[in-house]
Amino acid sequence: MSGEDECLSWAARDPSGLLSPHTFTRRSVTNDDVSIKITHCGVCYADVIWTRNKHGDSKYPLIPGHEIAGVVNKVGSNVDRFKVGDHVGVGTYVNSCRECEYCDEGQEVSCVKGQVFTFNAIDYDGSVTKGGYSSHIVVHERYCYKIPVDYPLESAAPLLCAGITVYAPMIRHNMNQPGKSLGVIGLGGLGHMAVKFGKAFGLDVTVFSTSISKKEEALNLLGAKNFVISSDHDQMKALAKSLDFIIDTASGDHAFDPYMSLLKIAGVYALVGFPSEIKISPATLNLGMRMLAGSVSGGTKMTQEMIDFCAAHKIYPNIEVIPIQKINEALERVVKKDIKYRFVIDIKNSLK
Repeated sequence: MSGEDECLSWAARDPSGLLSPHTFTRRSVTNDDVSIKITHCGVCYADVIWTRNKHGDSKYPLIPGHEIAGVVNKVGSNVDRFKVGDHVGVGTYVNSCRECEYCDEGQEVSCVKGQVFTFNAIDYDGSVTKGGYSSHIVVHERYCYKIPVDYPLESAAPLLCAGITVYAPMIRHNMNQPGKSLGVIGLGGLGHMAVKFGKAFGLDVTVFSTSISKKEEALNLLGAKNFVISSDHDQMKALAKSLDFIIDTASGDHAFDPYMSLLKIAGVYALVGFPSEIKISPATLNLGMRMLAGSVSGGTKMTQEMIDFCAAHKIYPNIEVIPIQKINEALERVVKKDIKYRFVIDIKNSLK
């Protein structure tokens, strides 16, 4: 079986991050692999970080994209979970050791030897991984997810990073108890999914933002119960010790103590954003017997569970579909937070 046909893509060549058409060759389809014709790819802030070499480890030419949805067009001889024509997704990683305790538990995201990211990573065969801004991808079947045929592929794409990144800590810390209260900090790609999951779990959701412009979106578009301007001390004080859970999606630097004080005794604060530092008073944590927990995306088992949950409850990300030709403009808008709430590239109809 040859998976070595030409792969069309858009790639960054240098730290300017400017993307343009690029052609390369994918690896052959081995016995355990699935080849996927990509139809859609979500746009994540990670795409900005690595195309622009923000961490100093970008490997050019770099093809970003780790929110991938598409259709199976080839399978290896050992593959039994998928067949040609199936709708599938690929998320933030495409390999792991498959031997450690975490891989054994379906928590490959925490692999002892390290997950292999979907783009700009060194795979076990020494090759550099290339992401979803491309016509097709070849992946071991373990790292593919079934997408129900009646769930739109363009809506499925953002679930593979934004969706699972908030769903995983919510399930891990039992934030799916109807009648409990959830605070969501930040209303971007991750935050709006946290609101949707919170509502589906039967939680009373309060959105925290620094911008009053988000109020109508939070309350009327997404259906949150409350909206609070986090810089308003009176609004914040009125909510002291009132929340069971908080999901913090903000990556900009911000104070933690004011939010921590909003939690009830033994409340859980889950951080999924990446501010440059965390400063917290031990008293805020200890006296309230509260938990501050970190999280990234989820393992394969939980990711599939999340996709199935979204399909069953008709949960769809709010997206703006764009052609690949508008990706540079879209990445600039991501930086400026000018998106409600996730760009999705229409690979199928625009990458020619």
